[in-house]
Amino acid sequence: MSAEAVSPIATYFRVCDGVRVRFADNRADSDITVLLLAPWPETLWAFRRIWRRVSAVGRVVAIDMPGFGHSDGRPGLIAPDTSGAFLARLIDEWALGSPHIVGPDVGTAAALFLAASTPERVTSLTIGSGAVRFPIEAGGSLKNIIEAPSLDVVRGLDARANIGHAVEAGAASDSEPEVHEDYVSAYDLGRFAESARFVRHYPEQNRVLRDLLPTIATPTQILAGRDDDLVPWSNNQYLHDLLPNSEIHPLDAGHFAWEQAPEAYGDLVAEWVSGGYRRVGAS
Repeated sequence: MSAEAVSPIATYFRVCDGVRVRFADNRADSDITVLLLAPWPETLWAFRRIWRRVSAVGRVVAIDMPGFGHSDGRPGLIAPDTSGAFLARLIDEWALGSPHIVGPDVGTAAALFLAASTPERVTSLTIGSGAVRFPIEAGGSLKNIIEAPSLDVVRGLDARANIGHAVEAGAASDSEPEVHEDYVSAYDLGRFAESARFVRHYPEQNRVLRDLLPTIATPTQILAGRDDDLVPWSNNQYLHDLLPNSEIHPLDAGHFAWEQAPEAYGDLVAEWVSGGYRRVGAS
């Protein structure tokens, strides 16, 4: 089965700041640009079920952030604040203007640091499903990775088996084997432990983010599954309480809301970037 038969997303590679980044681009000629940040431990194919819906309203660029998915990385970039700074450079180098950022999961923290440091580079945010609360509230394997005494503990895990189990809810191995393998292979051969550096920065960086959130005026839409056992709903409510220009939408889904409730997720993103973001304040 070809990649095109599995997903409407064709992927390419491009270098930014010396890092080879895997990306997709519908290359639409539009005044609206949407930048999608792939969740962890998935890849930009996580957006395959909302791609056509969001592509209908503008230009859509999706990326695997440095150190995630099939993008290259270096340790200094695999943290929320440095990922945010990298996104600012990417937006400039790739001439994306001031895009709408859609950043679920690990994209949430990166997008918030981006909006806090360079608000002029962002028109709006769609975030959620990220363990950004302070004090931290996380569950299951995510909690274990954050609290592990060292990265060596994470290195000792069977990454292929653990990731395969984790992503089964979003891309089942029997019904979508190529997507499932794209996810699992992205974090094989030690890459899972390296990517885990990002969430292991949460204890100190969530404290910083707590003080930044009230200063972020960027219109923000918070989308997440109400039944997420990895990132409890309290994380999303926390964002809504502290961000001055936000609205929140609980979806009938678990952690992988973009795949488990794609019609609702895609429709909310499309309506938001088409002008709905103006409801909650000027960008």
